[in-house]
Amino acid sequence: MKLKFAGGVGVLTGSCHYIEYNGKKVLLDCGLFQGRRETEALNDQPFPFNPEEIDHLILSHAHIDHSGRIPLLVKKGFKGKIYASNPTYDLCTIMLMDSAHIHETEAEWKTNKALRKGLDPVLPLYTKEDAQISLNQFQPVLYESYEEIDDNLTIRFVDAGHILGSSIVELWFKENGKTTKLVFSGDIGMKNKPIIRDPKIVEKADYLILESTYGNRLHDSADERVEKLAKAIIDTFHNGGTVIIPSFAVGRTQEIIYELNEHYDGDSDYKKEFEKIPVYIDSPLASKATEIFKKNAHVFDKNAREKILSGDNPLEFKKLYFTQTVDESKALNVSNEPKVIISASGMCNAGRVRHHLKHNLWKKNTRVIFVGYQAQGTLGRMLVDGVKRVKLFGDDVAVNANIMNIEGFSGHADQDGLLEWMEGFKDGPKKVFLVHGEDEARVELANKINEKFETDVILPNFKSEYLIENDEVKMLEAGEHPLGDESILEEVLINAKRIKKEISKPLEAFMDTVERDDEDHVTIEKLERLQGEMQQLRALSEQVLIMTETSLEEKKLTVKQYKRINNLVRELEKTLVNMSIKTGK
Repeated sequence: MKLKFAGGVGVLTGSCHYIEYNGKKVLLDCGLFQGRRETEALNDQPFPFNPEEIDHLILSHAHIDHSGRIPLLVKKGFKGKIYASNPTYDLCTIMLMDSAHIHETEAEWKTNKALRKGLDPVLPLYTKEDAQISLNQFQPVLYESYEEIDDNLTIRFVDAGHILGSSIVELWFKENGKTTKLVFSGDIGMKNKPIIRDPKIVEKADYLILESTYGNRLHDSADERVEKLAKAIIDTFHNGGTVIIPSFAVGRTQEIIYELNEHYDGDSDYKKEFEKIPVYIDSPLASKATEIFKKNAHVFDKNAREKILSGDNPLEFKKLYFTQTVDESKALNVSNEPKVIISASGMCNAGRVRHHLKHNLWKKNTRVIFVGYQAQGTLGRMLVDGVKRVKLFGDDVAVNANIMNIEGFSGHADQDGLLEWMEGFKDGPKKVFLVHGEDEARVELANKINEKFETDVILPNFKSEYLIENDEVKMLEAGEHPLGDESILEEVLINAKRIKKEISKPLEAFMDTVERDDEDHVTIEKLERLQGEMQQLRALSEQVLIMTETSLEEKKLTVKQYKRINNLVRELEKTLVNMSIKTGK
């Protein structure tokens, strides 16, 4: 068996894994690359395999970073069946068409711009017609059922607990009279999430392909995340402001609706407060997805099904409104009514949420609450990292709003959750391939797995290829980083320079406070200590800059160097925040 990693390694998105066995070729996922411009440019590169030669495609779930290049694959000649759970197929009927619409709209805009310069028209990555053709190739299957794909491959989908229809895929390959079991985690969800069932435990695997999105982080508890969200909404409402929640249209939006339902229709302590607060779902895709969730209520968890049987639809409540038209969306920004706007996209790299941010980010009584992962290079990541100004639709916008990040709403298991899921294996796996995570997260999770399970962990590169034979894994191609070392280093360098520029601000603010406030009992010792800490901070920033610039000159970056530079930058960020707290600025 040969295994090649064609996406979702080195970057978070673009999940795609290629397998050869007994003369057949199968893909696990075929997702869109999303995030920074260099990442999205990978969508225009040829597939590192011939689409015409692929026999089957197995889709873990409907999120676009896992499904979004399926229409392109079909356009390039793939004619096989696409196996997915029933709810995943239902969601793909709206998500792939929506994705095609976005590509067509962007191509039209770029074409108009190009023609004015005398350049050639820009073609979309794929069209709605391509998306519809691909939907005709789907073969929906039931959870827990064994599907014989051909004489040498049997698969089974079990619930991954990530979004509606998400699956962990078990694959049994027959080669040379021997059966090898590979498990593809897809995206593993958190336990005790609303609506969705907990991830299914798999007891045996010879080899495992495991996601690592939050491989180096821990989430808030369920109670903490709900409490934080409720208090943030109420506080903003009392200040006469608007809460904007950039949310993924499929999964996260429905979860937020479910949690808010308790405050409007349940026994919440905040019920009287919430009865005054209107909530607007401003995403046509989210509206359609919510209807598909209702249609597939039979796969909800026990609590959600019991609510439905009692007559309480957890995806509805008073004061919940779904906008339909562009004019309704625009009206939300004209009105000064305090409210909650939930709008896609979750990383703010497209969709109506960008309009809401343009009209509200500059207001001090606005609160933006992020409830999902923010990939590098996205507007969402920039806001979470503390950027002070952004450009939206050609305008410079000051970021005066309160930016809040509640990671506990993530659809992904955190580090502890991934390790706990792995504890379910009674037999194996012999090797673990870590994918779907930024390098820093993959490295830390790999170390944790090695410590806890004494299992060999492999961190594949883009286009790296492995031969699995006679219970051994041999690397055939080393692959490369999808963005190239230089691109990553330039991003680190920008961050390091920004921090160095900001280092003097806390000290200046502190000195200003001393000069203005005669009653401030500041001792010389405290001032000298603060100055000493500033000198250490400057020295640390210099170390980052030297390491980064040297690596740029050599155009070479090892995983160890990358991790070291990133750790230094994070240490700088943390120290800078602490210094700001000390000085009150």
